[in-house]
Amino acid sequence: MKILALFFFFLNLFLFVLFTALTIIRFTLYPHTWISILHHTTLSLYMCCFPMGATTLINVAVEVINVDYGFGGPGFLYFIWAVWWVDVAISMLCCWGVVHIMTTTHTHSLQAMTAAWLLPVVTLTVAASSGGVLARALEQYSPLKALISVAVAVFLVTVGLTLALMIITIYLLRLIVHGLPPGHKILSVFLPLGPTAQSGYAILLIGQNFKSLLPLDHGTSEFLRSGSAGETINTVCVCIAFLLWSLAVMCIVFALLGIHDSVRQTRFPFMLPFWGLVFPNGVFANLTINLSVTFDSSFFRVLGAIYAIATLLVWIFVASRTVALVYDRTIFVESMDDDNSTAKHEPLPSSATSMAG
Repeated sequence: MKILALFFFFLNLFLFVLFTALTIIRFTLYPHTWISILHHTTLSLYMCCFPMGATTLINVAVEVINVDYGFGGPGFLYFIWAVWWVDVAISMLCCWGVVHIMTTTHTHSLQAMTAAWLLPVVTLTVAASSGGVLARALEQYSPLKALISVAVAVFLVTVGLTLALMIITIYLLRLIVHGLPPGHKILSVFLPLGPTAQSGYAILLIGQNFKSLLPLDHGTSEFLRSGSAGETINTVCVCIAFLLWSLAVMCIVFALLGIHDSVRQTRFPFMLPFWGLVFPNGVFANLTINLSVTFDSSFFRVLGAIYAIATLLVWIFVASRTVALVYDRTIFVESMDDDNSTAKHEPLPSSATSMAG
């Protein structure tokens, strides 16, 4: 499993660096595409996947490469910690910045809404989970830095989850009033798994870290020096994590029912939005497996393993289809069209569409 994790890590790292470099080159050669993408009601949301992609690298770099294999020691861990702070800053910029652009620049309607509205805010919950992973590794070197990381993670997951629950409520209203999203947009029904399951994982890690870091043996804070504070916080966090897991299960049932109903009525070809099936289902499997350890539950352990394998199979399917489209170059002319993709400013050039996709 560790070898498989390393394979995906280096593949992930290669693709992340490659497409980051290509994006920088594109924005340098065609600076107008940056503004055009920001004004596009769909592509501006998917741009927020950038910091979330970085957190997958951070988590594996810490847990597998640094902790399990001991690579780099504390120096490498502090380097990853610094990268995490940059990722936190970008995540905040995506959350507040893109949501602000949505309210001031875009033209949205309830009927055209999809769960992609969650992408700007889920960046915070994803960054919070990496904070919990880092804090667990930092504790042996600097309990203070670990505590700071956990405190920032609490802030991030609080803001991200609060905004996400607001948007999920609006999304449910949209489904009840206007029905399921048409065509390939139905694939977005899995996106609510992102903030619910990932927030549950982040909160679970937060509780474990507070249990380990508290009580403090210095300072004058009665709360932080309390012998029961860590245990209490951990108990509350486990309960919240299970609550969010239950909410994620509800989202899965609605998503499967929605896709089943949509596929019965219409067919649509493979396209880039299929990648939206991987991350939300992956984080649900991750939360389920971690809950199996917390509860020492065979049910959660087996369910998490089955769901993780299913997610891997989905990834293999989507990746193979993507490679095929790259080979015949059709993926580069595909347009992530959106019925509500008109902005109050200039339209999006075709070159920007292919790049952002």
